[in-house]
Amino acid sequence: MSSTEEKKRSITKAITWRATGTLDTILISYIFTGSLKIATTIGSFEVVTKMILYYFHERAWAKVPWGRTRL
Repeated sequence: MSSTEEKKRSITKAITWRATGTLDTILISYIFTGSLKIATTIGSFEVVTKMILYYFHERAWAKVPWGRTRL
């Protein structure tokens, strides 16, 4: 039996990871700018772009057998 990951799992992982990453981006942006408005604007923009990029990155890696073990 091979190890595979369903698309819905990849989507869920992308959403939870981006939520964590976006909070980090907002915090860092706030530290640098001192503006919560600018920080949340930056965070809002990057959440969309990075979630899309992560999904495609994850799906590409799902096709790579390297480093997987059979169960």
